Amino acid sequence: MRIITLNTNGIRSAERKGFFAWMQQQDADVVCIQETKAQLHQLPADPFHPANYHCFYHDAEKKGYSGVALYCKKAPDKVISGIGWADFDREGRFIEAQFGKLSVISLYLPSGSSSEERQAVKFNVMERFAPYLQARIQEGRDLIICGDWNIAHKEIDLKNWRGNVKNSGFLPKERAWLSQLFADGQWWDAFRLVNPEAEQYTWWSNRGQAWAKNVGWRIDYQIISGSLKDKVQAASIYKDQRFSDHAPLLMDYDYP
Repeated sequence: MRIITLNTNGIRSAERKGFFAWMQQQDADVVCIQETKAQLHQLPADPFHPANYHCFYHDAEKKGYSGVALYCKKAPDKVISGIGWADFDREGRFIEAQFGKLSVISLYLPSGSSSEERQAVKFNVMERFAPYLQARIQEGRDLIICGDWNIAHKEIDLKNWRGNVKNSGFLPKERAWLSQLFADGQWWDAFRLVNPEAEQYTWWSNRGQAWAKNVGWRIDYQIISGSLKDKVQAASIYKDQRFSDHAPLLMDYDYP
């Protein structure tokens, strides 16, 4: 089973850069998209409902902002749009597809980089999300949560970590929150189970020559329930083409 996740920073922009042509070549079972920056009525069937995929969008109320999507080769048994929190769901940040015992989620956690107010929103979401994840584990489902978590976990996960310890995305409180999530083995960073190497990034600032110099951050994840720990086969970050300021993260699982 192959699953791809990408923050497109605008699905229409990514389409113009060739994303859907590339996607069709990957033979992925599920593709998770974040930051569509579009509403469904703005997306014509071709190409935004790619052939051979069942397509589901959860839009933000605000035009040109946030939004998530799921493309699935197999029709899901159930699709859940939103997490049940009005403030979070208005921003279109969560969509889940269920296939038997498996849930695949496209998640876009808030960024706090634009203002102190948005950082407070981010901390508030984190505070609520931790018990939500604990409750999901108790359901006994196999879970894969794909998306832009807007946190680089460890020093290895960004190039200039020393210069970013006071910046959103690498604040001690954010990193400790992820560490706590992984502490008891109920959740795992699937990428790091198979790739321990440095300089593995999924996002680069548009400032300076961050992309050319590979001055990046790894903030896009596939975080899996412990039941899937031994199912991870391979991971790669696709950088031969640029569809966004993020790069696609591809993961292969031995599932079911």
